[in-house]
Amino acid sequence: MDHKSRRAWMVETQLIPRGIKDQRVLAALRKVPRHLFAGESNLPNAYDDMALSIGEGQTISQPYMVAIMTELLELSGEEKVLEIGTGSGYQGAILAELAKEVYTIERIPVLSERAASMFLALSYKNIYVKTGDGTLGWPQEAPFDRIIITAAAPKIPDPLLDQLGMNGILVIPVGSRFSQTLLKIRMTEDGIVEKHYTPCVFVPLIGKYGWERDTS
Repeated sequence: MDHKSRRAWMVETQLIPRGIKDQRVLAALRKVPRHLFAGESNLPNAYDDMALSIGEGQTISQPYMVAIMTELLELSGEEKVLEIGTGSGYQGAILAELAKEVYTIERIPVLSERAASMFLALSYKNIYVKTGDGTLGWPQEAPFDRIIITAAAPKIPDPLLDQLGMNGILVIPVGSRFSQTLLKIRMTEDGIVEKHYTPCVFVPLIGKYGWERDTS
């Protein structure tokens, strides 16, 4: 398969028509090999307009959702980013193309190990992987310029707000287990400014400051 052409097709048919404009984001999505993160069983659908199962009850997000969440972060290349929910590692790789450093946390050991191996294989040297409760954040490395949560939360976890630096941006899906709205939070001197974006459906954020356990 010509995966480079498939990535170009994905960008031209799924992302640009839906309003993704950030050229750096589009370039990253043209570059990063989503099929490697999606896994061999998903190879025929790796660049289709859908989320795909990666095992352990988790998914690799729809390309459009990866694109809009990344665009909302407003990355210039100098940021220190915290990602909650490493999953396949695809979102982390996109972030690594666009930010200075990426710190990513995954609660499921087999997924964090698999993602770390993929980052190593693709020669990403600016991604740091940790296994644990993502709702606690990574306090030893705080503050972060940007925080992205790729799982659905009932509310924004307080530790993540505490670890967001001044003028920082946090992007998170918030709502019930089965229906959420994508939120963008900006930390200002006057407090947080919250904006609502597209409806979405993510797997639940499990942890002390998320959902207590996965009943899906």
